[in-house]
Amino acid sequence: MMASDHDFLLQAVALSKSNMEQGRGGPFGAVIVRDGVVIGEGWNAVTSSNDPTAHAEIIAIRRACEAVGSFSLDGATIFSSCEPCPMCLSAIYWARMGRLVYANTRHEAAAIGFDDAFLYDEVPKDAADRSLPTEQVVSPEARAVFDAWAAKSDKVEY
Repeated sequence: MMASDHDFLLQAVALSKSNMEQGRGGPFGAVIVRDGVVIGEGWNAVTSSNDPTAHAEIIAIRRACEAVGSFSLDGATIFSSCEPCPMCLSAIYWARMGRLVYANTRHEAAAIGFDDAFLYDEVPKDAADRSLPTEQVVSPEARAVFDAWAAKSDKVEY
């Protein structure tokens, strides 16, 4: 019998619980499935790895991509114990996954101290209007690298 969405979601929740209880990070877990097979899983390891990008979804994406030997997870579904933050949601799009299924909402996460509202508000702003001081410095050298990429005949498009 093939596992259901609910089964895979419960797998993500179990990862969140067990790794949280072991002190590895916050209460978040993720499982990536393609064709009914788990190809990657992850849990929050921000505090245990001192890596602010070590969110469950990011770790699961890295592991899934390594497992399938591709940067594209086209046709895969990610099951997350919580609605992804803006960073993770962006990575899910970059990985070209076909579907996202989650349990807890970002508002429920905010209620226990994981509030991403600031990031959701910052991202759509013009760079000059963000709270992070941002400045563009025009660089002919940087532009030359982009031009070289555009002309590169053996590039792998993504």
